[in-house]
Amino acid sequence: MKVVHFGAGNIGRGFIGLLLSQSGYEVVFVDVSDELVSRLQEKQQYVVNLANDEREQIVVSGVTAINGKEPERVAEAVAQADLVTTAVGVNVLKHIAEGIARGIEKRLESGGAGPLHVIACENAIGGSTQLKEHVYERLNEELRSKADAIVAFPDAAVDRIVPIQHHEDPLMVTVEPYCEWVVDRSRMLPGARPIQGVHYVDELEPYIERKLFTVNTGHCCAAYLGYIYGYGTIQDSMADAGIVAKVQAVLEETGAMLIGKYGFDRTEHEQYVAKIVGRFQNPHLTDEVVRVGRSPIRKLSPNDRLVRPALQLYEMGTAPVHLAGAMAAALLFDYPEDPEAQEIQAEIRANGLAAAISKFTAIGEEHPIHRSVIREYERLQRLAVRK
Repeated sequence: MKVVHFGAGNIGRGFIGLLLSQSGYEVVFVDVSDELVSRLQEKQQYVVNLANDEREQIVVSGVTAINGKEPERVAEAVAQADLVTTAVGVNVLKHIAEGIARGIEKRLESGGAGPLHVIACENAIGGSTQLKEHVYERLNEELRSKADAIVAFPDAAVDRIVPIQHHEDPLMVTVEPYCEWVVDRSRMLPGARPIQGVHYVDELEPYIERKLFTVNTGHCCAAYLGYIYGYGTIQDSMADAGIVAKVQAVLEETGAMLIGKYGFDRTEHEQYVAKIVGRFQNPHLTDEVVRVGRSPIRKLSPNDRLVRPALQLYEMGTAPVHLAGAMAAALLFDYPEDPEAQEIQAEIRANGLAAAISKFTAIGEEHPIHRSVIREYERLQRLAVRK
């Protein structure tokens, strides 16, 4: 069984590639990093360290790689694959779609290939659906119709903290012990081979939103607040009782929304939140706040981890005060090396805070949440530690 996995970065190797290898797949990574590709081709294995007291190590073998700059080889690999997965970032999906489309075309031309599942393992709602749209844009109507019969794009939710790291061996990667990979079974073709460690469900949206609005929301809150207070890492931020309390307050708001929307058991969700907060405090990880907080424009967008739960909670009749504070903290993230952070700061300087809030969150100035963000911004601005 062969899987083509787009993205040989830390998440690709330390999470998706690891689980696929443990499930018996030969993993063929596709990446545009010449160094990663050549080393994977040479070594055909790598080491994953678990960030726990035992310092466990797992050797992942039976792997190789193709350079993403070789489109014909990529397409041929997709044509022969039993499974295609991605961990490239949702904004990169459009760039890998051509190779997948050409692979599907070759697969259809051969006439003998079996069903293919394409799963985008990204921090986004409907990642596989978005990838399908990019792929189908590159297929004509006849090929789309044929592809519908043998290719499926089930959406997924993924969760594992993998910080930026540097090892003497560039293929080595350190990850937290916890991981979750949930796949929408209702969008799969009959006879699909289960992947070890994957949880299959018939309705994915509750799991995607639970993860996105707990893990991702909480993580970026810890990052933005940590940055404001002058901390360098998530672990240092989460050693500050005041920041922990603020993160928990935000997650109480997202939890109220999730429980109201999906009927999650309150006690079980509170236990889930406690586990997430504990993961942020893992002393065996060192995760920089500027990594977790990067790309604040994306994180402030209407369908992402801060604005979407805030608006849904407001519609339920509760003012999202702490989520408004998290949005304000994101607007104060002025890290010089983050282009999105600098774009936000330029907008604030040019047109004012109110206009920037409306531009990046799509929340109008007449909305009560908009006014809350301004109040929280002014409060946090007074507390900010200037670096």
